[in-house]
Amino acid sequence: MPSTRLRSPLVLGRVTVTALGLAAVADLLALWAGTGVYRAAGDLAAGAGPLGGSLSPRAHRADLVYSVAGGLQSAALLGCGVVFVIWLYRVRVNAEVFDPDGHSKARAWAIAGWVVPIASLWYPRRVILDVWDASDPAGGRPRHGLINLWWALWLLSVNVGRLMADLYDSADSAADFRHAAQQMMAADAVDLMAAALAIRLVLRLTRMQEQKALTRPVFAPPLG
Repeated sequence: MPSTRLRSPLVLGRVTVTALGLAAVADLLALWAGTGVYRAAGDLAAGAGPLGGSLSPRAHRADLVYSVAGGLQSAALLGCGVVFVIWLYRVRVNAEVFDPDGHSKARAWAIAGWVVPIASLWYPRRVILDVWDASDPAGGRPRHGLINLWWALWLLSVNVGRLMADLYDSADSAADFRHAAQQMMAADAVDLMAAALAIRLVLRLTRMQEQKALTRPVFAPPLG
């Protein structure tokens, strides 16, 4: 059986919140860049200037800025994802100390649940729900509204975002680019809301574990 001992999640929690904040900033940058594409494509679609005229460099610049913003957004999401999973594994181990029998998924699913097809649709949420319940200082049956809303927005952001990115890449007219940029901006807004809720989730769950560790004696189960 893997080692099970209580370790403070405070430092990892702060690092994770910082990473989520950077991801949110990247979402805001993508939203701003998306407005540039939307306006430039709108002007082209309305015939404000010929495709080869003075408006074309503006449209190209808008597309370039949007591509750079998208790259930064992807990098921020990747880095944030790595840090979030490390934090989640830490609080999952702590929760096993609090309540060894209160988990429906093995601790390995705190990592594997994000990458295994199909399971990634609900395993991470289940892991977090179990950790949340085990970490509640008051005991009983805590509410799961924050987790459920965050998870719904996360799934929507990931799946819709992929579809909208394909829509943008396949656009071949000003009207298509304008429509795709509008849809991408909506997906970025959902991702921004998911990041904000994730920050709240990390802060609350980290604080819950700290409070439970300080107010109740916790003994790790024997190894064997």
